[in-house]
Amino acid sequence: MKRSLVIFFAVILWAATAAAQTNTGTIKGHIRLAGARPGNPIIRMGMDPMCSQMNAGKRVVQEIVSTDEHGNLANVFVRLSGSFPQTPVPSQPVMIDQRKCMYTPRVVGVRVGQTMQVRNDDPVAHNVQGLSTLTSGANSFDVTTPSGSAPFSFRPKQEEVMLRVVCDLHKWMTTYVGVVTNPYFAVSGEGGTFEIDKVPAATHTIEAWHEEYGLLRKTVKVTAGGTATVDFSYAVK
Repeated sequence: MKRSLVIFFAVILWAATAAAQTNTGTIKGHIRLAGARPGNPIIRMGMDPMCSQMNAGKRVVQEIVSTDEHGNLANVFVRLSGSFPQTPVPSQPVMIDQRKCMYTPRVVGVRVGQTMQVRNDDPVAHNVQGLSTLTSGANSFDVTTPSGSAPFSFRPKQEEVMLRVVCDLHKWMTTYVGVVTNPYFAVSGEGGTFEIDKVPAATHTIEAWHEEYGLLRKTVKVTAGGTATVDFSYAVK
Protein backbone atom coordinates (compact mmCIF):
# COMPACT_ATOMS: atom_id res chain seq x y z
CA MET A 1 0.00 0.00 0.00
CA LYS A 2 2.77 2.45 0.97
CA ARG A 3 4.66 1.67 -2.24
CA SER A 4 1.53 2.41 -4.28
CA LEU A 5 1.05 5.75 -2.54
CA VAL A 6 4.68 6.69 -3.16
CA ILE A 7 4.34 5.87 -6.85
CA PHE A 8 1.02 7.75 -7.04
CA PHE A 9 2.44 10.95 -5.54
CA ALA A 10 5.58 10.65 -7.66
CA VAL A 11 3.43 10.51 -10.80
CA ILE A 12 1.39 13.51 -9.63
CA LEU A 13 4.58 15.50 -8.95
CA TRP A 14 6.03 14.55 -12.33
CA ALA A 15 2.82 15.57 -14.09
CA ALA A 16 2.71 18.90 -12.25
CA THR A 17 6.36 19.62 -13.09
CA ALA A 18 5.86 18.67 -16.73
CA ALA A 19 2.78 20.89 -16.95
CA ALA A 20 4.65 23.81 -15.42
CA GLN A 21 7.53 23.39 -17.87
CA THR A 22 5.22 23.29 -20.89
CA ASN A 23 3.54 26.51 -19.75
CA THR A 24 6.74 28.47 -20.28
CA GLY A 25 8.39 30.58 -22.94
CA THR A 26 11.66 32.30 -23.78
CA ILE A 27 12.80 35.90 -23.58
CA LYS A 28 15.42 37.10 -26.04
CA GLY A 29 16.77 40.61 -25.95
CA HIS A 30 19.37 43.09 -27.02
CA ILE A 31 21.06 45.97 -25.21
CA ARG A 32 22.71 48.89 -26.93
CA LEU A 33 24.43 52.13 -26.09
CA ALA A 34 23.10 55.14 -27.97
CA GLY A 35 25.71 57.82 -28.53
CA ALA A 36 29.48 58.11 -28.62
CA ARG A 37 31.42 55.32 -26.99
CA PRO A 38 33.22 56.50 -23.86
CA GLY A 39 36.82 55.51 -23.26
CA ASN A 40 37.70 53.19 -20.39
CA PRO A 41 40.45 54.27 -17.97
CA ILE A 42 43.85 52.60 -18.24
CA ILE A 43 44.87 50.54 -15.20
CA ARG A 44 48.28 51.35 -13.76
CA MET A 45 49.62 48.19 -12.12
CA GLY A 46 53.01 49.58 -11.12
CA MET A 47 52.19 49.29 -7.41
CA ASP A 48 52.66 45.52 -7.77
CA PRO A 49 55.55 44.50 -10.07
CA MET A 50 54.18 40.95 -10.33
CA CYS A 51 50.89 42.28 -11.74
CA SER A 52 52.81 44.43 -14.22
CA GLN A 53 54.91 41.45 -15.27
CA MET A 54 51.87 39.23 -15.87
CA ASN A 55 50.39 41.91 -18.14
CA ALA A 56 53.62 42.97 -19.86
CA GLY A 57 53.04 44.39 -23.33
CA LYS A 58 49.29 44.72 -22.80
CA ARG A 59 47.16 47.84 -22.47
CA VAL A 60 44.90 46.83 -19.59
CA VAL A 61 41.80 48.96 -19.06
CA GLN A 62 39.05 49.12 -16.49
CA GLU A 63 36.31 47.65 -18.67
CA ILE A 64 33.46 49.70 -17.28
CA VAL A 65 31.76 50.01 -20.67
CA SER A 66 32.14 46.94 -22.89
CA THR A 67 30.74 47.89 -26.27
CA ASP A 68 31.59 47.72 -29.97
CA GLU A 69 31.39 50.11 -32.92
CA HIS A 70 27.69 49.29 -33.30
CA GLY A 71 26.82 50.19 -29.72
CA ASN A 72 26.15 46.60 -28.62
CA LEU A 73 26.60 46.61 -24.84
CA ALA A 74 27.92 43.62 -22.89
CA ASN A 75 28.11 43.01 -19.12
CA VAL A 76 24.57 44.15 -18.40
CA PHE A 77 22.76 42.13 -15.75
CA VAL A 78 19.17 41.33 -16.74
CA ARG A 79 16.60 39.79 -14.43
CA LEU A 80 12.89 39.32 -13.87
CA SER A 81 11.64 40.92 -10.68
CA GLY A 82 8.64 39.78 -8.66
CA SER A 83 7.44 36.61 -6.96
CA PHE A 84 7.82 33.20 -8.59
CA PRO A 85 7.25 29.58 -7.54
CA GLN A 86 10.26 28.12 -5.78
CA THR A 87 12.75 26.22 -7.94
CA PRO A 88 15.78 24.18 -6.84
CA VAL A 89 18.99 26.14 -6.25
CA PRO A 90 21.74 24.86 -8.60
CA SER A 91 24.29 22.59 -6.96
CA GLN A 92 27.04 23.82 -9.29
CA PRO A 93 28.95 26.85 -7.96
CA VAL A 94 29.32 30.12 -9.80
CA MET A 95 33.03 30.64 -10.47
CA ILE A 96 34.96 33.91 -10.39
CA ASP A 97 38.66 33.91 -11.22
CA GLN A 98 41.42 36.19 -9.97
CA ARG A 99 43.64 36.05 -13.03
CA LYS A 100 46.47 38.39 -14.04
CA CYS A 101 45.38 40.71 -11.23
CA MET A 102 41.87 41.09 -12.63
CA TYR A 103 38.51 39.56 -11.76
CA THR A 104 36.93 37.42 -14.48
CA PRO A 105 34.09 37.71 -15.44
CA ARG A 106 33.13 41.31 -14.84
CA VAL A 107 29.46 40.55 -14.11
CA VAL A 108 27.82 37.31 -12.91
CA GLY A 109 24.55 36.19 -11.38
CA VAL A 110 24.02 33.81 -8.47
CA ARG A 111 20.99 32.49 -6.63
CA VAL A 112 20.41 33.08 -2.94
CA GLY A 113 21.82 29.96 -1.26
CA GLN A 114 23.94 28.95 -4.25
CA THR A 115 27.70 28.62 -3.75
CA MET A 116 29.88 31.30 -5.25
CA GLN A 117 33.59 30.49 -5.46
CA VAL A 118 36.48 32.88 -6.03
CA ARG A 119 39.68 31.23 -7.25
CA ASN A 120 43.18 32.72 -7.22
CA ASP A 121 45.08 31.69 -10.36
CA ASP A 122 47.91 34.17 -9.77
CA PRO A 123 51.34 33.78 -8.14
CA VAL A 124 50.44 36.67 -5.80
CA ALA A 125 48.01 37.01 -2.92
CA HIS A 126 44.65 38.69 -3.42
CA ASN A 127 41.82 39.82 -1.19
CA VAL A 128 38.12 39.15 -1.73
CA GLN A 129 35.88 41.78 -0.21
CA GLY A 130 32.11 41.90 -0.69
CA LEU A 131 30.87 45.49 -0.41
CA SER A 132 27.24 44.73 0.41
CA THR A 133 24.81 47.63 0.63
CA LEU A 134 22.32 45.62 2.70
CA THR A 135 21.70 47.01 6.18
CA SER A 136 21.83 43.45 7.51
CA GLY A 137 25.31 42.93 6.06
CA ALA A 138 24.15 39.46 5.03
CA ASN A 139 26.31 39.36 1.90
CA SER A 140 29.44 40.97 3.31
CA PHE A 141 32.77 39.14 3.45
CA ASP A 142 36.47 40.00 3.60
CA VAL A 143 39.10 37.27 3.20
CA THR A 144 42.61 36.86 1.81
CA THR A 145 43.25 34.33 -0.95
CA PRO A 146 46.96 33.44 -1.01
CA SER A 147 48.51 32.08 -4.18
CA GLY A 148 47.73 28.36 -4.51
CA SER A 149 45.02 28.44 -1.84
CA ALA A 150 41.69 26.65 -2.10
CA PRO A 151 38.90 28.73 -3.66
CA PHE A 152 36.99 30.99 -1.31
CA SER A 153 33.38 29.78 -1.05
CA PHE A 154 30.39 31.87 -0.05
CA ARG A 155 26.62 31.44 -0.18
CA PRO A 156 24.72 34.74 -0.47
CA LYS A 157 21.93 34.91 2.07
CA GLN A 158 19.78 37.74 0.74
CA GLU A 159 18.79 39.21 -2.62
CA GLU A 160 20.96 42.13 -3.70
CA VAL A 161 21.37 43.74 -7.10
CA MET A 162 24.25 44.48 -7.31
CA LEU A 163 26.91 43.22 -4.90
CA ARG A 164 30.29 44.77 -5.68
CA VAL A 165 33.34 42.60 -5.01
CA VAL A 166 36.82 44.15 -4.85
CA CYS A 167 40.39 43.27 -3.93
CA ASP A 168 41.71 45.43 -1.11
CA LEU A 169 45.31 44.65 -2.15
CA HIS A 170 44.81 45.69 -5.78
CA LYS A 171 42.32 48.55 -5.79
CA TRP A 172 41.48 48.28 -9.50
CA MET A 173 40.11 44.73 -9.23
CA THR A 174 36.31 44.81 -9.41
CA THR A 175 33.49 42.44 -10.25
CA TYR A 176 29.72 42.65 -9.78
CA VAL A 177 27.44 39.87 -8.56
CA GLY A 178 23.68 39.95 -9.03
CA VAL A 179 22.15 37.97 -6.15
CA VAL A 180 18.63 36.86 -7.02
CA THR A 181 15.90 34.57 -5.69
CA ASN A 182 14.77 33.08 -9.01
CA PRO A 183 16.51 31.51 -12.03
CA TYR A 184 15.26 34.07 -14.55
CA PHE A 185 18.34 36.18 -15.19
CA ALA A 186 21.16 36.60 -17.70
CA VAL A 187 24.19 38.74 -18.51
CA SER A 188 24.45 40.32 -21.95
CA GLY A 189 27.40 39.03 -23.95
CA GLU A 190 29.26 40.14 -27.05
CA GLY A 191 26.75 41.66 -29.43
CA GLY A 192 24.70 42.90 -26.50
CA THR A 193 22.35 39.92 -26.61
CA PHE A 194 20.84 37.87 -23.80
CA GLU A 195 18.37 35.00 -23.41
CA ILE A 196 16.28 33.73 -20.50
CA ASP A 197 14.48 30.41 -21.00
CA LYS A 198 11.79 28.40 -19.22
CA VAL A 199 10.04 31.59 -18.08
CA PRO A 200 6.48 31.11 -16.75
CA ALA A 201 3.87 32.37 -19.20
CA ALA A 202 2.67 35.76 -17.91
CA THR A 203 3.42 39.44 -18.12
CA HIS A 204 6.64 40.18 -16.23
CA THR A 205 8.72 43.13 -15.15
CA ILE A 206 12.21 42.86 -16.58
CA GLU A 207 15.14 44.94 -15.37
CA ALA A 208 18.54 45.71 -16.88
CA TRP A 209 21.41 46.99 -14.70
CA HIS A 210 24.72 48.45 -15.80
CA GLU A 211 27.47 49.61 -13.45
CA GLU A 212 27.83 53.01 -15.18
CA TYR A 213 24.35 53.69 -16.56
CA GLY A 214 22.15 52.20 -13.87
CA LEU A 215 18.73 50.58 -14.04
CA LEU A 216 16.20 50.30 -16.87
CA ARG A 217 12.83 48.61 -16.48
CA LYS A 218 10.24 47.29 -18.94
CA THR A 219 7.37 44.82 -19.08
CA VAL A 220 7.38 41.76 -21.31
CA LYS A 221 4.62 39.29 -22.11
CA VAL A 222 5.65 35.64 -22.26
CA THR A 223 3.37 33.07 -23.87
CA ALA A 224 3.53 29.28 -23.58
CA GLY A 225 5.92 27.93 -26.18
CA GLY A 226 6.60 31.42 -27.52
CA THR A 227 9.62 33.72 -27.72
CA ALA A 228 9.22 37.27 -26.48
CA THR A 229 11.69 39.97 -27.49
CA VAL A 230 12.70 43.02 -25.49
CA ASP A 231 15.35 45.63 -26.22
CA PHE A 232 17.01 48.13 -23.90
CA SER A 233 18.87 51.27 -24.89
CA TYR A 234 21.11 53.42 -22.69
CA ALA A 235 21.60 57.00 -23.85
CA VAL A 236 25.05 58.49 -23.35
CA LYS A 237 24.69 62.03 -22.01
